[in-house]
Amino acid sequence: MMKQYTRAGTSERRTAFDVIEHDVDLCVVGGGMAGLCAAIAAARHGTRVLLMNDRAVLGGNASSEIRMWICGAHGADNKETGILEEIMLDNYHRNESLKYPLWDALLYEKAKFQPGLELLLNCTCNDLTTEGGARISSIKAWQMTTQTWHIARAKVFADCSGDSVLRISGAEYRWGREGRAEFSESLAPEQPDRKTMGNSILLQLREIPAAEHVPFIPPAWAHKFSEADLPHRPLMPRGNNFWWIEIGGTADTIAGTEDQRDELLKIGFGVWDLIKNHPDGRGHGWELEWIGQLPGKRENVRYVGDHTLTQNDIDAAGRFDDIVAFGGWTMDDHPPEAFRYPGPPTTFHPAPSPYGIPYRSLYSRNIDNLFFAGRNISASHMALSSTRVMATCAVMGQAMGTAAALAVRYGCSPREVHSAHLRELQAMLLDDDCYLPWRPRPIPELSQRAGLTASAGNPEPLRSGIDRSLGDADNGWWGAPGAWVEYRFDAPVRLSRARFTFDSNLKDHKRMPCSTPLKGNHARIPPMMARAFDIEVLDDAQGDGAWTCVAQVRDNHQRLVRLPLNAARLIRGARFVVRESWGAECVHVFAFDVS
Repeated sequence: MMKQYTRAGTSERRTAFDVIEHDVDLCVVGGGMAGLCAAIAAARHGTRVLLMNDRAVLGGNASSEIRMWICGAHGADNKETGILEEIMLDNYHRNESLKYPLWDALLYEKAKFQPGLELLLNCTCNDLTTEGGARISSIKAWQMTTQTWHIARAKVFADCSGDSVLRISGAEYRWGREGRAEFSESLAPEQPDRKTMGNSILLQLREIPAAEHVPFIPPAWAHKFSEADLPHRPLMPRGNNFWWIEIGGTADTIAGTEDQRDELLKIGFGVWDLIKNHPDGRGHGWELEWIGQLPGKRENVRYVGDHTLTQNDIDAAGRFDDIVAFGGWTMDDHPPEAFRYPGPPTTFHPAPSPYGIPYRSLYSRNIDNLFFAGRNISASHMALSSTRVMATCAVMGQAMGTAAALAVRYGCSPREVHSAHLRELQAMLLDDDCYLPWRPRPIPELSQRAGLTASAGNPEPLRSGIDRSLGDADNGWWGAPGAWVEYRFDAPVRLSRARFTFDSNLKDHKRMPCSTPLKGNHARIPPMMARAFDIEVLDDAQGDGAWTCVAQVRDNHQRLVRLPLNAARLIRGARFVVRESWGAECVHVFAFDVS
């Protein structure tokens, strides 16, 4: 990764601002969950990546600055995996009390210390250059903390900013709600308009002993409310993150952000005043611990790609040939009037879970080297009302980052990845533990042909390519400490890798909390996860049938584990031996294969 410094001025007096130039393969703008997962995925596949974020912390709406839950597909078996689940499990392992400063630090670490990835924080993209109006050649950004200009040149660019800042390239985009006739969407308004869902600030509360009542005196500029002013709003302290404190959908959620923040603070303090000082005492035993100063955004600019995802696609479960990600949140359509709307603060329109999201919705129709992921993908307003949630954005980001790595590897455009390398992209995502509904993960030929036995139980699900339980189908193998599963080969082979998918309890969404109860928040690694295990091999040179341990894994807390093996060694068998769980009697394994 090439970085050039052009220093201006002298040590005694600066006459101009510094300029730092970056030459990379992929430049990702925006460090929310989509951009973070995209950058990590691309770097892990050998791409030189620059991740540029305009805030001091990563995570976007999930960061400590905004603190929105990471929501995704409904259903016990449909949780998003891949890099997102890796991050969640790291957080459970190292941040048991689920504190936001430690969460911020974890996201920072994932980017900062990822080989092949350079991180720029507090850096805002504000200009770019193009080639013939069809390709982005460079972007220019201002880093506030260092008073430095950064110029990034890349082969491909990815806009994960949410606000689609790279639209100044001339990329086609849309803003607002489509009329019903445009895509024949039954839930769309009759006529198109520029209205969107709004911005929110959140509140976080802490439970305290009732005897330690802490009074709340609202600022003089806070609004005053009665219960009659706030119909359909959940005015209770427990389990409420106040997402419905929302405005801006009838205006402009970019240009109006500062004014909207000011109004949201007046509303937020007024809502808490109503709850805390309510005559029925519902606020006693709670105190306001935190209120956001940065509005979290839901909707504004959406790019136009080769396919625009619509309500009808979602209703039909999105069974696309080029599926690379999935959703499953309801079409959660907030009225543009938001907090000032007298009815319910949202309408949950049913959506199947899961439904597929196509690769063609993740790159620009008219800018040859522009990818995007997050709440700015090529989707109608109605489809966006489901795809905008962050777990869905994260898996789209990983898919897009993996596609960008292929575009760089083959020197081709995002569209050419679709035409020439789609199956490779899908196979890479599956191998990286991304779930693509209705598509089993390809199993290495060596594992398919080998004999597979276990000390107890049926091990065949371990090479089915379905790496999670689905409905009544367990799709895994259970083994107590000391139990084993082994592959036997007809002829001596050299192994390079063993791959495992363990049960990380996809019923637990592993979200950061919206409040702190008196007993505190406590995270636990799923008890059926394999904490310790061994890999043994049967050497070809040993005629006595003795097994030799070649790898010992201890204190594992991850769902996806890939272990490199000594490819120079000729063996006739490979064995996985359970040593310890995280508390359950048995370890639950969805996949074990070798290649």
